[in-house]
Amino acid sequence: MTRTALVTGASSGIGRATASALAARGYRVLGTSRDPDGQKVEGVEFLPLDLAETASIEELAAAAGDIDVLVNNAGESQSGPFEELPADALSRLFQVNVLGPVRLSQLLLPGMRERGYGRVVMVGSMLASFPLAYRSSYVATKAALKGFASGARHEYSPFGVWITTVEPGSINTGISERRTKYLAPGSPHRRDFETMLAALDRNERAGIGPGRVAEVIVKAIETPRPKQRYAVGSNAPMAFTLRRIVPQSVAEKLTHRRHGLTR
Repeated sequence: MTRTALVTGASSGIGRATASALAARGYRVLGTSRDPDGQKVEGVEFLPLDLAETASIEELAAAAGDIDVLVNNAGESQSGPFEELPADALSRLFQVNVLGPVRLSQLLLPGMRERGYGRVVMVGSMLASFPLAYRSSYVATKAALKGFASGARHEYSPFGVWITTVEPGSINTGISERRTKYLAPGSPHRRDFETMLAALDRNERAGIGPGRVAEVIVKAIETPRPKQRYAVGSNAPMAFTLRRIVPQSVAEKLTHRRHGLTR
């Protein structure tokens, strides 16, 4: 039986690598992009999706039909001092990173439940477990997405439908070039903000490739009983082990020092 997978944000980075990996394993793969006509990935059919628009989400769900595997990968990266994040930018980020993926999942999960099989993978971030200064909005969206997944998985696992979260660390996908940044003129946070961004970009350039994350996503999909969370990159096994055995204040300091922040 050929399973059908829907991968959002399949035009680049983790989404593209995941869509390609699933197609190579025999899945029928639907990928999404805001510009589907300009995309070419072997074995992947592209459909339009703008997570900022509720109508676009509903149109995608109707056009996609029966979906066995949903990978909620598409999202936006954002940085800025907490007090300087514009309200409209925050609203958009939560719509794109949280409410959009949740709504798409709500539309596709009933079919999975009725057919007795399904996989939903939320692509989160290790920053949800290791919060970082000047990334509070992004951290909050990824923590919220993980919260939805962790709670809802208990509702659907009795029906053969598993919801899980994959948390990448530093991944070399070029996302640093697309990250939205907010900094007020004369901001007292400018020095630390720019230090953090420089370290963040450096860590991402040195990070693992998106193909490694795709391997973990495929593993989560094909495991009979997927775990609640999978983490990959940024020495994830060591990082989570340290988080369990050292005081929270120490883990916080280590996270910030890794990004050039020493205070």
